[in-house]
Amino acid sequence: MPIHLSEPPRVAAVGVGVHGTTAAWDVFQLPDLWQLHLYGYEGRLTVLGEVHPIRPGHVSLVPPDTPVEFRYRGRSEHLFAHLSLPETGDRCLVPVMQDAGPHATALSELFRRAIAAAPAAPAQASAEIWAALWRVARLPPTVSRAVPHPAVTAALSYIETHLTHPLAVPDIARAAGVSHNHLTRLFRAERGDTLVAYIRRRRLERAGHLLRESTLSIPAVAASVGIADLQAFNKACRRELGASPRAVRAGRIPHPGCD
Repeated sequence: MPIHLSEPPRVAAVGVGVHGTTAAWDVFQLPDLWQLHLYGYEGRLTVLGEVHPIRPGHVSLVPPDTPVEFRYRGRSEHLFAHLSLPETGDRCLVPVMQDAGPHATALSELFRRAIAAAPAAPAQASAEIWAALWRVARLPPTVSRAVPHPAVTAALSYIETHLTHPLAVPDIARAAGVSHNHLTRLFRAERGDTLVAYIRRRRLERAGHLLRESTLSIPAVAASVGIADLQAFNKACRRELGASPRAVRAGRIPHPGCD
């Protein structure tokens, strides 16, 4: 993702975000602001359908007006800055998620100096976040996100093309050419989640899309994502989407808070 760093950002908010104490997930977007986060917990970030494992020391940068979903495992704390960036000047390519590795400590110090400065000296806060952005843009490739394992890529492809059918992990592993246990370990390491949880989430993401955007009946939507039992589908919608199928279709979905 390209960003321009020839001028300092305008920092609209900077602070410490604490989540996961009352809800296991948040979904939101900032219409006009970038989101820069430095994480101190394990979880999962989904941006435009792509899932990024979150681990301590990871840093993410999300463009304005981009829907994001955070999944937590209990109390989860991160440092954040919401900011505007110039649209011209020096251009850098920055991944959505990176492992800052040994650079996480320096990034944390820049964030905390920005947090301390923000109330009385917003220009200093912008300068600290500007320095943090340059560090993020120059993280060495050795600490960047790794290329997915071919077996994980094959498993993801198999899942996407078989969502309407029963999906068992041993069958997915055979399609990926590895053992059940090996695929389970690879998937957890790369995606930060279990195969079963990923399948459940993808079924409900597709169901949510069909409920909102299509005229398929609710039973037909349930069947199209491999959940023929309507009671189970209702429970799954409430758990993953935060509302019943009828409420999702009507647009009455709760909007969890953000930072």
